[in-house]
Amino acid sequence: MKFFLCVMGMVMIVEGLPYFAFPSKMKEMVLMMVGLDDEKLRKFGFSLMLTGLFLVYFVMKGF
Repeated sequence: MKFFLCVMGMVMIVEGLPYFAFPSKMKEMVLMMVGLDDEKLRKFGFSLMLTGLFLVYFVMKGF
């Protein structure tokens, strides 16, 4: 559980960094995302999840 909470904390740091560093650009990005259709966002999210899954797998296996 300690490892899981540590990972969640790191995810929050990485997710929050662009909003802290570039707030105006993030607003533009969010407005752009509103205009995209659901299917494109779903495919993008799925590809991010797969990339993350492979990254975790290979790191845990030791490459």
